[in-house]
Amino acid sequence: MRNKATLTLASIYFAYFIMGLVDIVGISANYVKEDFRLNESMTSFLPMMAFISFAFLAIPSGLLMNRIGRKNSVLLSFIITLAAMLVPLTGYTFTHMLIAFALAGIGNTLMQTSVNPLLGDVVDPRHLASSLTLGQFFRSASSALGPSLLALVLLISDNWKNIFILYCTITLAATLWLWKMPIQEKRAPGQTGNKSLLPLLTDKYILLLFTSLFLFVGIDVAMNVYTPRFLITHSHFSLKEAGLGPTLYFTARIIGSLLGAWILVRYPARKLLQIILITGTLTFLSMMLMPHNTPWVLTSIFITGLMCANIFSILLSLALQHKPRQANEISGLMIMAVSGGAIIPLLIGYINDLTQSTQGMYTIFACFLLLTIASFLLAPIPKSTPR
Repeated sequence: MRNKATLTLASIYFAYFIMGLVDIVGISANYVKEDFRLNESMTSFLPMMAFISFAFLAIPSGLLMNRIGRKNSVLLSFIITLAAMLVPLTGYTFTHMLIAFALAGIGNTLMQTSVNPLLGDVVDPRHLASSLTLGQFFRSASSALGPSLLALVLLISDNWKNIFILYCTITLAATLWLWKMPIQEKRAPGQTGNKSLLPLLTDKYILLLFTSLFLFVGIDVAMNVYTPRFLITHSHFSLKEAGLGPTLYFTARIIGSLLGAWILVRYPARKLLQIILITGTLTFLSMMLMPHNTPWVLTSIFITGLMCANIFSILLSLALQHKPRQANEISGLMIMAVSGGAIIPLLIGYINDLTQSTQGMYTIFACFLLLTIASFLLAPIPKSTPR
């Protein structure tokens, strides 16, 4: 029984690994930019297509999850992701890539909405924050491996698009593994319908967490998409070498996730959030003020990734713990905030085109600053509050 429980938990953590595959949009966008001679604004449409679905489909995903269950929702998200990875293999045009990343975004929306509550079905509620952080470790591992796997694919086949063959294989394996695992889902009574969403939209605590997640995911995607261009512009890296930026960022997120899984069991999540946001804000600002100091730029990217490792899981766990009886709906609402990954990079691309430089990255600093302010507004939830 213990071995089966371990395999079940492992299959869910593998889903987090599949979740990270969508971050291939970052380095892929730079290759598509070169292949089709796009400007920054047009290139920004690729991450926008991957993340805009979170704005429109996150809440419907939560409602769908009520109808078909959490495990089935994750399995459906795998199938959609598999379809997304097949599209570039059928033809390579800008339209094909937009469709591929749109499907990847749809699959990722459903996956992120359903996999977090599914993890809550198999772990102790007291360890939810640390368990979610460990899930982010596997997601970050996938994201960090992306540029390295792409470099390996280029070395072997000289065709970067073959990365999608590998991703198809991994996604299929994850689908079969989770499908075989028995999971007893916890269903809270009275947890259906659009009516249960309405109070959430007027809850100031949830609204603050929603806004914070929107800003954070904007930072996360922008670091993935724009650090290569920053290194090319200021450190004269080649396109292949510039993949070091996202690799450093996500490697730091891996390390930070492992540390966070241990620290969050021992220290209050809210206090930790304040510390890492202050550190992240100051570090990123110093990088922007010293753009030609390559060693410090690379160090800053790493430290920023380290600080960003636990923000998502802390914010999501605070939301899920606020009203656990509405976990499905809250998950859908909070994952809707991932649409920040579409809006903020698009804004950065527009400013970069307008200034003919990388000044748009100051938008990331503004997001960090707003997040830091928000972290001090997140008062602890009174234990006596009824749920």
